[in-house]
This record gives sequence, structure tokens and C-alpha cells, in this order.
Amino acid sequence: MRAVILAAGYATRLYPLTKDTPKCLLEVGGRSILDRIVDKVTALGGAEEIVIVTNAKFYGKLKEWVAKQGTDLDSGSDPGSRSVPITVLNDGTTSNENRLGAIGDLQFAIDKRRITGELLLLASDNLFDQGLAGFVAFARSKQSAVCMALHDIGDPKLAAGKYGVIEIHPSGEVFRMEEKPMEPRAGTIGMGVYYFPKTALPLVKRYLSSGKAGDAPGFFMKWLVGKTDLFGYPLKGMWYDIGDLNALEEARKRI
Repeated sequence: MRAVILAAGYATRLYPLTKDTPKCLLEVGGRSILDRIVDKVTALGGAEEIVIVTNAKFYGKLKEWVAKQGTDLDSGSDPGSRSVPITVLNDGTTSNENRLGAIGDLQFAIDKRRITGELLLLASDNLFDQGLAGFVAFARSKQSAVCMALHDIGDPKLAAGKYGVIEIHPSGEVFRMEEKPMEPRAGTIGMGVYYFPKTALPLVKRYLSSGKAGDAPGFFMKWLVGKTDLFGYPLKGMWYDIGDLNALEEARKRI
């Protein structure tokens, strides 16, 4: 399994903190968000490689970070304490105006690293308690299905205009999705953690060429409904989407 971490955004809502620093390298509780995410992937014990997709502006910063881990495939070094090789990719974009978008960056990683097996996709601005072993085991049990991690925020009103809302059957099968609805029907939202079996990877390119491609992964998930089996798996405990200064401050107070 390869893990792809999407870190090519410009995080303008977090200025001035992210003017010269990628959001994923902001610290919460004395450690960067990226450190915490990579630890979750490493703890799985079966990842062949972690691929971080960034942009031209922050490529140098991420290369510096990964060099300190001793796991940079490009440097020819042996994996360090984390034991999983890390590759940083520069998608060549320089601003919000010419960015590839989340799914464009996913396809970029698939092409550059020639990924043909199962893939774990993670947003680089998520903080969460629970480990990923249960999620991956559930996803693998569904064989050819695409799976997403879910979080229950309780009150559906809290998701209005902010999160993708997902409704599932007791089996976990997704039967309805709405991307950032103003009047949500449920309080179950996507967490920015996804699993793709190898049979689903061609759907990424198909989506991008459909003419209906949206930037956020939620649009892709919604497009997948009816084209492949789609399941959701709730992760319990704390979760923060570090999208703005308020969310960052709240996370720092708690962690």
C-alpha cells in the first residue's frame, strides 16, 4: 500500500502563519500536523511509501522536513526511525489560480510514482485520535469498494456550508452524499481520509476527464456513487480540520 498526503494548498485563511510555511508544518502540541499524520500511517506497519504532494512555493520546506526524517527516497538514504520511505513531489503550481486541486494532485502522484496497488489518501490538515488500522482492515474487507473515514459532529447544523455530509446504511454503505450543503440532513461528515483498491485507481483519471471535476475530494466521492461500491467507516474521538486560525487555536488549546 502507498499513502498519498495532499499538501499542495496555499492556506491563505491562515495568513500570516502560512505565508512562508506550509499549513502541514504548523505545530500543535509541540509537533507539526504532518508529523502526527505520518505517525498514523507508519503505525499501520504495511505502507511501502509515503508520498507528499506539495507545490513549488513550499517544496523546499517539505524537502527540508523529510531530510530530517532520514526517509527521503530521492536522497538515497536508508529509512530512519519511522522505517517508511517518504517522497516529496512538486506539482509545479505557484498559486491558488493555477493549482491542480486535490484530485488533480492525486492523479499527479499516481502518475509520478507509478502507483498501481492499493492507495491510502490523506489530507494534510487533519488531526485525529484514533489509529487507522481498523479503517484499513474494514476497507480491505470490502475488496473493490472505495472507503472513506467519517466523523460524527452531532448537530447537522454545524456542517452547514462547511463539510461534506454522508449518509450510510448500517452496513456502512454510502447511499447519499452532499458537498457542503446549507441545510444538512445528517451530522456525519468526511474526514479527508480515503482508501482506494487498485481496481478503483482508473476512476481518478476518468473523473478528471469528465468535465465535472471539483477541487475538493468530496466532489469526487459524490461522483463515485453509482459507479463503484462506496463505504464509510466512523473514526471515534477527537478530530480537527485545521482550516482557519480559529480551528488551529482550538486544537492548540486542547492538545
